[in-house]
Amino acid sequence: MKPLGDAGLYLPCRAGFEPECAAEISERAATFGVGGYAKTERDSGYVRFLGLDAESQSQLCRALPWHALIFARQRLSVFAELQNLDPKDRLSPVLDAMAGSGQVFGQLSMEHPDADVGRDLAGLARSFGNALRAGLRKPGHLSAKDDPRKPTLHVVLLSGTHLLLAAGDADDTPPMRGQGERTAPWTGGIPRLKLAHDAPSRSALKLEEALLTLLSPDERTRWMKAGQQAVDLGAAPGGWSWVLARAGLSVTAIDNGPLAESAMGTGLIKHLRSDGFRWRPPHPIDWLVCDMVEQPKRVAALMGDWLVEGDARRAIFNLKLPMKKRWQEVREQMEVLDARLKQAGLNLELRARQLYHDREEITVATVPR
Repeated sequence: MKPLGDAGLYLPCRAGFEPECAAEISERAATFGVGGYAKTERDSGYVRFLGLDAESQSQLCRALPWHALIFARQRLSVFAELQNLDPKDRLSPVLDAMAGSGQVFGQLSMEHPDADVGRDLAGLARSFGNALRAGLRKPGHLSAKDDPRKPTLHVVLLSGTHLLLAAGDADDTPPMRGQGERTAPWTGGIPRLKLAHDAPSRSALKLEEALLTLLSPDERTRWMKAGQQAVDLGAAPGGWSWVLARAGLSVTAIDNGPLAESAMGTGLIKHLRSDGFRWRPPHPIDWLVCDMVEQPKRVAALMGDWLVEGDARRAIFNLKLPMKKRWQEVREQMEVLDARLKQAGLNLELRARQLYHDREEITVATVPR
């Protein structure tokens, strides 16, 4: 691969959360002694982190796999930026940029920001991707057939005349959580999930995505077993309880509001009309989940109470964010909760992401290290 120069990082995020994504990557880079600066445009759906030499860019990519970031859905290392492209010939500049790379990619991923402007590029991504795939295979820049053992070439369309070329990781390594996979395995970092017809609410997709992105396949197998006990605080109308019940867990759903018939129809959910901030189980439970509309400080403190007092072994919960200083609020609540768990002698890891199905919130998991 030729030197990266100042191509930097590409970090797609939820539109409107570019300042939070920029603040996070800037602080995280500083902790590793890497300089640089974030370049953002409001509602663009992405952040660029620039001002890096090749060594610093490589160091930062090694230190920050995709799942270590909260507001960025993906973390791509850019090796070329092409601007002022001729709409009649976008292929030639890409082939020229690839000529000196010295690397064969195994797959091609055509991407664009998940924002109003970016969505208008979906058709171009499909049509250009078909032409580009054939064009890359002819000189050998792309393997003749998809090969997940080789890195993925990510082509990010920022406009019809502006694109980025970025390299992803090969998939011949263990699947998640810092075990080798440093770029997200989904296009744009977004796992595309389909809402089941009998799901009580769209909130079910949040927990499904959380289990997919915050836990590895091995962790889901070991920690999410039929017969385990779970509690869902603020459960109504039952989307999160329904997801857990479908996995075979017995769920106590705590909420003064009603639960949907499809949730109660699982036969594994017991509904108690009670205050989620006051109720406690008679015995320790395996999983605590919570998606209550409350101040993040209050919810984080409640989760800490359950974990420190031994009422729950693991937890997944949402923290609703304020309109301003959202990164600062996230950082503060995560630091306070982490310090509290350590002080109690609990060997629990905090993992957090702003999921595709989240809005003004992040989702946090506390799991054994």
